[in-house]
Amino acid sequence: MPRSSPPPAPSLSWAYFLDVDGTLINIADTPQAVVVDTTLLELIASLHRASGGAVALVSGRMISDLQSRVGLSQLPLAGLHGLERRDSTGRLWIHAAPPATKSAIKEALAPVLARHPGLLLEDKGLTLALHYRQAPELASYVHQIMGRFANQEGQGLELQRGKRVVEIKPAGIDKGTAVAEYLAELPFRGRRAVFIGDDLNDEHGFAEVNRLDGISIKVGKGASCARFRLPDVAAVRHWLGIALKGVE
Repeated sequence: MPRSSPPPAPSLSWAYFLDVDGTLINIADTPQAVVVDTTLLELIASLHRASGGAVALVSGRMISDLQSRVGLSQLPLAGLHGLERRDSTGRLWIHAAPPATKSAIKEALAPVLARHPGLLLEDKGLTLALHYRQAPELASYVHQIMGRFANQEGQGLELQRGKRVVEIKPAGIDKGTAVAEYLAELPFRGRRAVFIGDDLNDEHGFAEVNRLDGISIKVGKGASCARFRLPDVAAVRHWLGIALKGVE
């Protein structure tokens, strides 16, 4: 099967796991600049209802951020690449890094930020993300310095790379583990899994869904282990909407 193949027609009997930035909404210059439109909110709400609740957003954003933008209180949400997860009953699950470790890294990064005002450090509570969207020439430097912090022995940390962002987070937890946790629970259990994403941090989700013979969909260009591809955000929304054809 060519890696550029479009996905098969969606079914309401499947379980849907959806990245947000770059997948359901276009990426903005800063995380706070994104716009979640009414059309998208209606699409997600309709798919969640019609599929019997088998829809979850799986994002690098915090759950509190997702909730404030989406506002669908019954929707399962996985934030910070799976470090925090709200299940279909509303229960919250947390995988946390040691606070002292995170504070020490923030302190060490302070002079770096002072020297390079184009860099943006985002404290997500459980993780630290260093964005270089406004200073792409610093990519190698950012990866090097964040890698040094993540690789400190005995800290249990790892790097999460994205589009012009590098994040330090607790090791062993990712979007793939979030998908696996959801699939062990109702209403996701026993359904064919779909994961849609656009970034390097979505590869764990693709791999987990591939392992289960599910539908993995990469949005946009670039190498990926995903089995199918859609060109952009508009195509993702259109494809999801096909599942709702004929549903009142």
